[in-house]
Amino acid sequence: MKILLTGATGYIGKRLLPILIAEGHEVVCCVRDKNRFYCPEEFLSKIKIIEVDFLKIQTLEVIPNDIEAGYYLIHSMSSSANNYDELEKISAENFVHRMNQTTGKQVVYLSGIVNDKSLSKHLSSRKKVEDVLSTGKFALTTLRAGIIVGSGSASFEIIRDLIYKLPIMITPRWLNTKCQPIGINDVLEFLTKSLNNRVTYNKNFDIGGPDILTYKEMLLGFAKAKKLKRWIITVPVMTPKLSSYWLYFVTSTSYKLASALVSSMKVEVVCKNNEINELLGLKPMTYEQALSRALIKVDENKVASSWKDSLVSGRFSSNISEFLKVPKKGCYIDRRKKEIINRDFTIERIWSIGGETGWYYADWLWSFRGFIDKMFGGVGSRRGRTNKHEIHPGDVLDFWRVLIANKEQGKLVLYAEMKLPGEAWLEFKIIHNTLYQSATFKPKGILGKIYWYSVLPFHGFIFNGMLNKLIK
Repeated sequence: MKILLTGATGYIGKRLLPILIAEGHEVVCCVRDKNRFYCPEEFLSKIKIIEVDFLKIQTLEVIPNDIEAGYYLIHSMSSSANNYDELEKISAENFVHRMNQTTGKQVVYLSGIVNDKSLSKHLSSRKKVEDVLSTGKFALTTLRAGIIVGSGSASFEIIRDLIYKLPIMITPRWLNTKCQPIGINDVLEFLTKSLNNRVTYNKNFDIGGPDILTYKEMLLGFAKAKKLKRWIITVPVMTPKLSSYWLYFVTSTSYKLASALVSSMKVEVVCKNNEINELLGLKPMTYEQALSRALIKVDENKVASSWKDSLVSGRFSSNISEFLKVPKKGCYIDRRKKEIINRDFTIERIWSIGGETGWYYADWLWSFRGFIDKMFGGVGSRRGRTNKHEIHPGDVLDFWRVLIANKEQGKLVLYAEMKLPGEAWLEFKIIHNTLYQSATFKPKGILGKIYWYSVLPFHGFIFNGMLNKLIK
């Protein structure tokens, strides 16, 4: 079948793509920016990549007319826009308009469980999108999931951060809210087995694992899996705003996402219509099993996708192509170079930079800069990186976004997502037997100039030390 895959660069989309290819489908991948889309070379002959912005209806013309089915995996929950629910509605309307012009017979939509009358803004928006999609000429299959447990998922990362960093937690009372978590592998099975399956046409289903747990029980379950002793005390006085700040400062999540999650976590999300298990002959794994599988993937450094690589996890919102060429005019540039001893060794060091590896020199200063950024509402440095040794355009690397990652050329270009009175790039490139490193800053007004000269004394200390570590 010819499948339209929206959200191809997202957490679910990245994992669904190889499964669809393995099943013999021809996949048309919708991306906002081709420069952010990484795909193994062996897949390229089996997919078509098109640039589509579902908020701009004219861009949808590139969607082929002979599409047979589609996956709708678009959401804006952690977007910096306060009207993300309106944007989601517009995206869905534009999608329906174009799909109605194709030969598409079915759309599979991954939503959230919405069986409570007092829905959060996020869950209410998910339901409105479902209502819009149901107006299409195609058959709609809606799969409603609660907490998704998998390596790299937002829920998993938040739980891991809380358990690793807080032996004793004073928590809001919504940690006693019940939910029905589901493993990422089961979500992918439901998505693939619903495709071209008439028993799922024009129906909605709740999908979840067999366990109904409170968020507190999920946290303690993670602690048990890691053989850690943790104490959790819930209090009734923590406001939603204070709860959001609590998640924001302790975990790697953005404040916008933390706010959306807190709002949703006050609502019970338990499956009511899960007859799909019998219809498709599936038996979802337990929370403990899903957790165990996710931990193995993390330990083996085989995290296929992470929510943090989404553009909405930081302040970067434009297409990468707009920033690929590092500017010079009106910029301050710190240039340094060193002769390299072993090219392969240096490239591997560069490609392992950040995250758990650190920055090779004066890591405490990098951590302090991340802490300051977090205090001022930035992304901080807790996002780390998805893979310890691989980097691809669009990936997150602490408080940077990867723009260019060409290992053969030995070129890595990063764009700063921390709070700054300007824009900043950090570039590494190897030419012949020399490693060139440049830090470029484009200031905004007098504050930008003051900022540059205030950090300039640290550059020689940090960058020289890092250069030496990269070549030796």
